[in-house]
Amino acid sequence: MWPRAGLSWKPSGAWASSGSGRGVHHLWERLPFPLREWHTDNGSEFINAVLIPWCRREGIQVTRGRGYRKNDQAWVEQKNRLVVRRLIGYDRYSSRAAYALLQRLYDVLRRQLNCFRPVRKLLRKERHGARVLKRYAPPQTPYQRLLAIGTLSDAQRQALEGQFLALNPVTLARHIDQTLEALWKLAESQRPRTQLERG
Repeated sequence: MWPRAGLSWKPSGAWASSGSGRGVHHLWERLPFPLREWHTDNGSEFINAVLIPWCRREGIQVTRGRGYRKNDQAWVEQKNRLVVRRLIGYDRYSSRAAYALLQRLYDVLRRQLNCFRPVRKLLRKERHGARVLKRYAPPQTPYQRLLAIGTLSDAQRQALEGQFLALNPVTLARHIDQTLEALWKLAESQRPRTQLERG
């Protein structure tokens, strides 16, 4: 789940289906803006007896993609490929130690992606015969977009700015590399990784 598609804001935390209620509550508490809608695919890790009642209690609207229509989740799947698969890979991780490392990695990665990696936002497409011309807004980080839309209270804005000013992009990149090295040692398929696969 990637809240506020227009912002490109990345939530934190590895998803565990057994703790989906706790996972969503943890995510909800850490978002710097209100969670109004939860859109998922049809997986039982999302559509279950814990998550749906929790969303209703909190006043969060729940919607889901249509079954067997993979394009209903195209934006989320694109981000999974760009962020998760390209960085972590396709190996299987099932130990508690790997889960703890994934949690730590996603937390550091969230900060880097939200505060230091600009994203282009598509404004419109124009068709000229067989050519499609795409017009983009100037690249901005999700942090910059969130401040620009003006939905945060003064206290939320100051807290977010304080978090941003405390970050060091070089230190974040070092933590990501160190965590990935430790995580890859816990993969169930222990094939050696090439430098190209490591990014």
